[in-house]
Amino acid sequence: MEQAAAHNGSGAGAAPAAGAARPPATPEGMALAYGSLVLMALLPIFFGALRSVSCAKSKNSSEMPETITSRDAARFPIVASCTLLGLYLFFKIFSQEYINLLLSMYFFVLGILALSHTISPMMNRFFPANFPNKQYQLLFTQGSGETKEEIVNYEFDTKDLVCLAMSSVVGVWYLLRKHWIANNLFGLAFSLNGVELLHLNNVSTGCILLGGLFIYDVFWVFGTNVMVTVAKSFEAPIKLVFPQDLLEKGLEADNFAMLGLGDIVIPGIFIALLLRFDISLKKNTHTYFYTSFVAYIFGLGLTIFIMHIFKHAQPALLYLVPACIGFPLLVALAKGEVTEMFSYEETSTPKEVPGASKEETTEADKKEK
Repeated sequence: MEQAAAHNGSGAGAAPAAGAARPPATPEGMALAYGSLVLMALLPIFFGALRSVSCAKSKNSSEMPETITSRDAARFPIVASCTLLGLYLFFKIFSQEYINLLLSMYFFVLGILALSHTISPMMNRFFPANFPNKQYQLLFTQGSGETKEEIVNYEFDTKDLVCLAMSSVVGVWYLLRKHWIANNLFGLAFSLNGVELLHLNNVSTGCILLGGLFIYDVFWVFGTNVMVTVAKSFEAPIKLVFPQDLLEKGLEADNFAMLGLGDIVIPGIFIALLLRFDISLKKNTHTYFYTSFVAYIFGLGLTIFIMHIFKHAQPALLYLVPACIGFPLLVALAKGEVTEMFSYEETSTPKEVPGASKEETTEADKKEK
């Protein structure tokens, strides 16, 4: 999900095609577009957070979450900035058409895999009980004997292959037409997978990540035109879009408002962490999850409101970060649970070090943190 996070600064800003004179969007069209963007942003956060709970308990190596440590969080804004600036220079130096062709092929493959993983749990309910389901395992190793190391270990079944075929239809549709609905299906799949599979190891790491990207977002949107330029030039499902002229032109509408996936995934993984923290308290309440979820709605609504006041694309994290961190922190202060919140720790499954004992493997895993 790095690509998504690197281009989140388009915020909730409108993004008409460059050089095209368009009539102003109607109030009804804008309300429908931004309301739809908010709803589409909430879905992957809510369901991704729920799925992250079972993902954290999974013993299937193909579904193991990727744990973000404080070191990763501190480096992320720097990596994202280099990626963003690199793409900006590429678009300035090379033909935009060829770059987008390469990116389309890359996201075509990623999108199919992400969408297949997203719809698989839902589709399993529709398969009949007598469906001939067979198990498969894709395993790549390096070396032999005690030095053997797993590169890829992915387990799947016949039902997953059916989901993959269905997702491929959407992929071909996106590749041939670049239709905004196909773009959004991939974007929603990327977002949900990001929230589900990217886990922060503790609240402090979440604060470091959100704080760093807060500065990153503000700088690249207000300080330069790099973020908005890349977001409008980048023909890939790294943003959700919704036409403001849908009521006038139907499905062929082309005057889009957009929201970067990073504005969904980055706050989303923090909200998912708070859900898992809620569950760890064993109080049968999801106070922090619902508080942060409402905070996200407030922050995104404020982004859209400010954008229309100043008529300029807004860095959504400028409003989302203080809301998503501040609201739960105030609740923790009121309940006297600040210590519990910041002492909550998620540990990733220790990675096996070839030829090392279990204690040495655990020690190596701790050093990574």
